[in-house]
Amino acid sequence: MAPLGDGAAAAAPNNLVVSFGEMLIDFVPDVAGLSLAESGGFVKAPGGAPANVACAISKLGGSSAFVGKFGDDEFGHMLVNILKQNGVNAEGCLFDEHARTALAFVTLKKNGEREFMFYRNPSADMLLTESELNLDLIRRAKVFHYGSISLISDPCRTAHLAAMRAAKAAGILCSYDPNVRLPLWPSEDAARAGILSIWKEADFIKVSDDEVAFLTQGDANDEKNVLSLWFDGLKLLIVTDGDKGCRYFTKDFKGSVPGYKVDTIDTTGAGDAFVGSLLVNVAKDDSIFHNEEKLREALKLSNACGAICTTKKGAIPALPTVADAQALINSA
Repeated sequence: MAPLGDGAAAAAPNNLVVSFGEMLIDFVPDVAGLSLAESGGFVKAPGGAPANVACAISKLGGSSAFVGKFGDDEFGHMLVNILKQNGVNAEGCLFDEHARTALAFVTLKKNGEREFMFYRNPSADMLLTESELNLDLIRRAKVFHYGSISLISDPCRTAHLAAMRAAKAAGILCSYDPNVRLPLWPSEDAARAGILSIWKEADFIKVSDDEVAFLTQGDANDEKNVLSLWFDGLKLLIVTDGDKGCRYFTKDFKGSVPGYKVDTIDTTGAGDAFVGSLLVNVAKDDSIFHNEEKLREALKLSNACGAICTTKKGAIPALPTVADAQALINSA
């Protein structure tokens, strides 16, 4: 078993959150506001939403593991080492000697928002097969977390569905953050259909306001559109609204929790820091789905984690500790 960080080692084994999917290298321009063509230099940053979530959980004192495939190259080994250094259990990580680790070039516009250009044709993460899955690790989880990029093509799509089936059969909570990345899908319609194809399998779903607009083709501020994404059996639906905070919906209650104003440099990983924080709390105590007071407290912390993550470049280096988040909450 990979070495765990101090916080993670203290967490009970049944608090384990297993993240499934992609981890890659983001190349971020060293000067914000320039296009990729105009940028003179790039900063290399580990990325990939499910891996960011795994690192966020560990940094916040939770217990996390990652399942995914990497190129048997310097970047792939570097990324798995970063997982281990961040206290993430890496026994679900594999290397493919015939494929490269995925790369993404991420343009930061003046407001810290991003545009992506991906290099994966196919990258190692897309080639994970069902037979390579570490199902024992997945079945040890309290929460199984995944995105939608692993649904784009086979064999990874089939592996993703098999992992999800195994988790559901074992009574593990399924957490879904679609993380829409349109440049990776054949078309917008394919992305919408692919993302919604597993929608009703999840217990917890987090979407951004932009993703609500994309999936419903309507106004994300209109609650009717948000509620069109609700289904019987869903325990919690969260919509993140950038620095405005988030909205929450359960079958018994709904509301919103305000965000925090910070000096935003790079929004990469903010949603992952938010999700990681919330999943630490869900793994500790899933009564959070039924207790509005507990949920609001957890969301306050998640909003703070998301906000802090935007104040530095790159996702994993910017992930906060509980003390960081608490300090922001106390200063507000």
